[in-house]
Amino acid sequence: MDRINKIAWEDPVARIQRSFTENLRAVGSSFGALRQFQSRIEATTYERHVTIHFLSALWRPLDSRLKDYDMRKGFTRKPQEDEPATRGKNYITPSGLQRLKEEHQFLLTRERPAVTKVVAWAASNGDRSENADYQYGKRRLRQIDGRIRFLTKRIDAAEVVDPERPRAGQAATRAFFGATVRYANAAGTERVVSIVGTDEVDLNRNHISWMSPLGRSLMKSAAGDRVALQAPGGTEYLIVLEVCYERISVEPFREPPGAEASAKELPRRRQST
Repeated sequence: MDRINKIAWEDPVARIQRSFTENLRAVGSSFGALRQFQSRIEATTYERHVTIHFLSALWRPLDSRLKDYDMRKGFTRKPQEDEPATRGKNYITPSGLQRLKEEHQFLLTRERPAVTKVVAWAASNGDRSENADYQYGKRRLRQIDGRIRFLTKRIDAAEVVDPERPRAGQAATRAFFGATVRYANAAGTERVVSIVGTDEVDLNRNHISWMSPLGRSLMKSAAGDRVALQAPGGTEYLIVLEVCYERISVEPFREPPGAEASAKELPRRRQST
């Protein structure tokens, strides 16, 4: 009651000043809370942006490496299924070794310099990040370098076996590397195959690898022998009719279509005036 009477008899000016002060304090308290809430939101947003930027910076090079790996995997040569898994001698005929050397020479002295020239020309045209010629050229260089390394290892490990060299004893009558074998299956169908290295396989010429299932089945067999071939559909028995050693002609290396070495000369870079 006393407080009410005091407020009733309070000077109007003082009452207005007191009310204004209380309202100002309330507004200040609300503004402080609002500012604190806004600071929390800004801090959370900043942390989120920093996190996203950090993760993007980590993913960008990893993503490019994964894409580059996919492209290399799609274009580089994969080992054939009948290639020996362990490192060792690479049995090969003289014609097969010559073919590997010709391809190695072509890539090293003609194709790689031509692609390098394309990359240098593309790099001089501007932004490399969006330059398709530059990106493809660099990818193609990696493919060529991988193939050159593969051919170098195969050539260094080559163990040349000449089918035409003189043989005596069982080496002349039994099937070994370089032999040409004529055999017949259970239906009486005859076929002639030549046993060659893993880098010389050519089914159009009936050249099979000595590491293939058929090559392993025929190995060390002689005319009149009955051998078992473990085929996907089951075991098949073959009759060896003839074993001989003669020259095995391997298809020579030919420049692949679309090779950069045979492309037209690149246009010169425009000079600014």
